[in-house]
Amino acid sequence: MLEFLLSYWWIIALVLCLVLYKVIFRILGIIIIPEDKIGLVTKKFVLFGANKELPPGRIIAVNGEAGFQADTLAPGIYFWYWIWQFEVTMQPFTIIPEGKIGLLVAKDGKELETGHILARKVECESYQNAADFIRNGGRKGRQSAILTAGTYRINTLLFDVLLYGMTAINENMVGIVTTLDGMPIEEGNIAGKVVSNHNNFQDADLFLNSGGNKGLQPQVILAGSYYLNPWFVQIEQVKMTEIPIGHVGVVISYVGTEGKDLSGIEFKHGNIVSKGEKGVWGEPFGPGKYPVNPYIMKVELVPTTNLVLNWAAARSESHQLDKNLSTITVRSKDGFSFNLDVSQIIHIPTTEAPKVIARFGNMNNLVSQVLEPTIGNYFRNSAQDSDVITFLTSRKERQTAAREHIGKVLEQYNVFGVDTLIGDINPPESLMKTLTDRKIAEEQNVTYETQKKAEVTRQALEKETAIADIQKEIVKADQGVLIANRIADAAVKKAEGEASSVKIQANAEAERVKVTSIAEAERTKVIANAEADKVKALANAEAEKIAVTGNAEAEKILAIGKSSAESYKLAVSAMGGDNFTQLKITEAIGKDKIKIIPEVLITGNGGDGGPNGPISGLLGMKLLEEVTKKMGTEKPAGETGNPTDNNPKKNEK
Repeated sequence: MLEFLLSYWWIIALVLCLVLYKVIFRILGIIIIPEDKIGLVTKKFVLFGANKELPPGRIIAVNGEAGFQADTLAPGIYFWYWIWQFEVTMQPFTIIPEGKIGLLVAKDGKELETGHILARKVECESYQNAADFIRNGGRKGRQSAILTAGTYRINTLLFDVLLYGMTAINENMVGIVTTLDGMPIEEGNIAGKVVSNHNNFQDADLFLNSGGNKGLQPQVILAGSYYLNPWFVQIEQVKMTEIPIGHVGVVISYVGTEGKDLSGIEFKHGNIVSKGEKGVWGEPFGPGKYPVNPYIMKVELVPTTNLVLNWAAARSESHQLDKNLSTITVRSKDGFSFNLDVSQIIHIPTTEAPKVIARFGNMNNLVSQVLEPTIGNYFRNSAQDSDVITFLTSRKERQTAAREHIGKVLEQYNVFGVDTLIGDINPPESLMKTLTDRKIAEEQNVTYETQKKAEVTRQALEKETAIADIQKEIVKADQGVLIANRIADAAVKKAEGEASSVKIQANAEAERVKVTSIAEAERTKVIANAEADKVKALANAEAEKIAVTGNAEAEKILAIGKSSAESYKLAVSAMGGDNFTQLKITEAIGKDKIKIIPEVLITGNGGDGGPNGPISGLLGMKLLEEVTKKMGTEKPAGETGNPTDNNPKKNEK
């Protein structure tokens, strides 16, 4: 066994080094920091030197004193960190995930200034250089700066890091900001002054270094996500201020500088100031949504359309401004009390809305302080000057007078009175019964008088009717005589008319026959002339045709004759007269197939001197005659004799 160990000692040593390399490295003063960690160093003692101990109240060493060291070891290999003098603790990187922020609390540094709750930011590489933090005057406690999403090498011996979610402002909401650190708010103000360029309170140090106040802020944050330090600000979400259509929003600001009054010397009921100043703004908000901080300003809605207010117990409009108004009770001159329903239509122009709010504060005060007493008292006073009956019968005139009077009164309050309408009038029932009975009696009297007049009229009618009946008979007789005369005259006129009609018809018939005869004769004459012209034209055309055809035929025959004669003349000259004759005879025999040899030949016993000789000669003469006759029928045009007549030699013979 010993021999084995001695032989392979180096292998054993190598295995031990691999297993115990960390211990060996620590003994040799070698530190290896992995790539995902940092080394936190603690120095146990300092043997000699000026900085042996930490200053009083300090826990982090920045100058090599014994204790927790400000400098950390980044990933890598380090030497001379002897195990008896240094202790190195591996610490993971500080990771801030998405949607989170890192809040820091420093365990060492200067003391916080009096009145501050947050330590101001110092240059220290986002709190990754603890030594710079201490040297640059970093203060212990909660830090104003934050760490956004990322990975950091934070010395956790000096800083504690707390994770906190981002601040989210919802849609249609406004973030009301209250800061927890800064300068005190000036006396007489309810909110801090406006500080710019702090990126919606995300840069706390810029806000604080610019003199920002602690407490309620006039600035608001709109919808979105923000890196806000919850140790620096608190956020309250409220709904955006909505101005509906048909309204304006008059702004009453509780913060801002003291502005100049824009209302003029005639308006003595409040100050109208410019936008951004303290008081009632002269420029109201139009319809829409606005990010208003309700703690520093108030928005009063003022309707700019016609507004109807009802003094009636059973009727109220949707705006509910008249919910406390009721029917007006009045007393007449004759001591009767009765109820009166009234509707008042008003209009507040946009430019006058700030003055109305400056005068009354809100629309409800306008109704209760002006409209209700003005209209109620007017109708009570009006009723006292008249009895009930007169009031009822003069309703239209009183309504017109009320509109004019109330309109003038409302103009003093920057309100335009559009119209005043009187609704139901409810007089006492006892008075109404008396009026009803009186009216019935009056109507009965009228009825009796009407019936009396109707009776007199009826009698006169009957008298006139009788006279009219007698007169009708007289008129009927007169009309009968007149009708008989008219009938006789009509008969005479009819006879005369029939005679005239017959005479006219006879004359017309004679004239018709005459005209018809003349027309027929004229027609026949025209037809005959046309027929003659037609025949003449046809004859002329036929004669012309015959003449043209004859001339053409004559020309043709003459041309053919001249051609044939010239041909024969040339043939005779070339062949001689006898030869030409024989040629033509031969052609005729061939053309007409003339039999030269008889089918029955009769011959004698021999020679020319035989008894049959004369018969053969006769036959030959007969044949020649036939041939000559045949040729004569084919003689050329223009010749009068045989073809041989033109031969001079033959003629000589």
